[in-house]
Amino acid sequence: MPEITTRTPKDVGRYVNDALRDRYFAACDAVYAMGARPLAETDVETAFGTTHVYRYGPADPAAQARTPIVLVHGAGSCSAMWYPNTPALSADRPVYAIDTPGDPGRSVQRAPLHRPERAAQWLDGALAGLGLDRVHLVGASYGGWLALNQAHRAPGRLASVTLLDPGGLEKVGPRFFAWIFASLFATFAPKALRPRLAAWLEQPVLVVPELRAMVRAGVRAHRIRRPAPLPLTEDELRTIRTPLLLLLGRRSLLVHPRRQVERVPRLVPGACAEIIADTGHGPQIDHAEQINARMLAFMDTTDRRPAAE
Repeated sequence: MPEITTRTPKDVGRYVNDALRDRYFAACDAVYAMGARPLAETDVETAFGTTHVYRYGPADPAAQARTPIVLVHGAGSCSAMWYPNTPALSADRPVYAIDTPGDPGRSVQRAPLHRPERAAQWLDGALAGLGLDRVHLVGASYGGWLALNQAHRAPGRLASVTLLDPGGLEKVGPRFFAWIFASLFATFAPKALRPRLAAWLEQPVLVVPELRAMVRAGVRAHRIRRPAPLPLTEDELRTIRTPLLLLLGRRSLLVHPRRQVERVPRLVPGACAEIIADTGHGPQIDHAEQINARMLAFMDTTDRRPAAE
């Protein structure tokens, strides 16, 4: 990995220093260890830097030939956040978990990519570098915006898109940022108080020691240098023809679930939208079994669709 310098271009994420970066990586590795064991790690060069990817896969040869899943994590995190999902998903079909450049992780960003057209160019280039022509794209939070943007701007490689409490549907409001800051401060609370705070804030990070350590290390180690993405317009959403599944937490603070569960299927032909009870912004973590099963069923249906037509 290149040495970190102080001459990082504007709008490019960076680590504060090598020592904090290495501590963050160690915390990430503890979270990765709770999920499926990756078959391989690889670096893909794109016009925006080096994208680090974890590859998981099933033991069944027939499953290895199925359309793969590509996971795109949320802002301020890395692909370790998928630890509750990689065992079930990778037992069914190949899985690629991408560290998004600009966020803490093992990717190395060298050029800004927060503009929608650049984000689509980066992700298409990363998929091409992995040799993937057809994928089921799954995005959570900011990764949901990336997936939604891809479905609008560069859908050629997409078999389907699954959005988990995503960005891209509404402007990020004060209530979400207040939740983020409250959740961060709660990581410093005494251990005895954390379960109560986790329930109040709908924040599973507080009760998983490895996740808590990773989040705290990431905040200290890395600086994100991009603005919050703007939501897609209704006209942009109407262009999407990729099969789409939208799963929203009932108590989400990023979007208004009841509004979006009506709006998205009205604008995107054939889209499915559901509200997941008893959760907020992290349904894939605190309702992993339910979300994994729902995603795989949707992908199975999508894979069968061309043969039925």
